Amino acid sequence: MAILRNKEIRNMDNEQLKIKTNELNKELIKYRSQIAMGTLPENPGRIRSIKKTIARIKTKFNKRPEGIKSNA
Repeated sequence: MAILRNKEIRNMDNEQLKIKTNELNKELIKYRSQIAMGTLPENPGRIRSIKKTIARIKTKFNKRPEGIKSNA
């Protein structure tokens, strides 16, 4: 999955942002489980870029008038 740029995030609607966040979270869980099992991920730098992209999405989403209404 490609890392999203700010321009791409701005052009997405709320549903697409939710789907993309879920996909990135699943990928991050996969990398974290590999580390927990003691194996090295094939691209360890990808973890940092995934976390940054998730943060970008959440920031842009919360700045919108609708925003994310989460229970957490």
